[in-house]
Amino acid sequence: MTSIDLNADLGEGFGRWQLTDDEGLLSVVTSANVACGFHAGDPATMRRVCELAAARGVVIGAQVSYRDLAGFGRRSMDVPSGELAAEVAYQIGALEVFARAAGTRVAYVKPHGALYNRIVHDAEQAAAVVDGVALAGTLPVLGLPGSRILELAGRAGLPTVAEAFADRAYTDEGTLVPRGEAGAVVADADAVVARSVGLARDGAVTARSGARVAVRARSLCVHGDTPGAVELARRVRERLAASGVRVEAFA
Repeated sequence: MTSIDLNADLGEGFGRWQLTDDEGLLSVVTSANVACGFHAGDPATMRRVCELAAARGVVIGAQVSYRDLAGFGRRSMDVPSGELAAEVAYQIGALEVFARAAGTRVAYVKPHGALYNRIVHDAEQAAAVVDGVALAGTLPVLGLPGSRILELAGRAGLPTVAEAFADRAYTDEGTLVPRGEAGAVVADADAVVARSVGLARDGAVTARSGARVAVRARSLCVHGDTPGAVELARRVRERLAASGVRVEAFA
């Protein structure tokens, strides 16, 4: 039977401001990408999400980012390699404290936003992220199929996990359409559900141009900040199961 992990970005609040329905999403997803304080999240939020995830048996991953609270981590930054590596390790370590306190551990790393997209092609920044992850151990790294980050992580001996996005538009090259462009986010819920099944079963998605693009992934992301994210994630999971796809964590 085909299987796939279902992940979502969680803990993306700060102080009194909350963005994601963490409890609702943790009742659906198999892996939780927890914000580590650089693009969103704070210590109390990180601790709470780790406790909720551990109680529900959801795998915890560190969602590391550029230091960009004001821009939600979606602004590309030229951070020196040594500094970026240290900041990646710092974020993983902070989350690991709360994961261990909840009786579990950080099981993987997923870069966020501008950093995620930058290291698809930027070898220098990708190498810095790999160095930062390696400081924390041999954690699996999530990224786009064919990206420099997965290539360099594999060379460094880190496990790699190819990821797809049910609710993001793709280019003909298999990369994500930048969020600043029209149609970058797929808003139609029925389309997101159908794309999820296609990605899981066929390893392909229809790009913005209409072309079919191969995207072979082990994990599927549904964004937690999408309006109606919990119901959408639930529909995706139910349709996957009905289509003969087993939904389970990769870690």
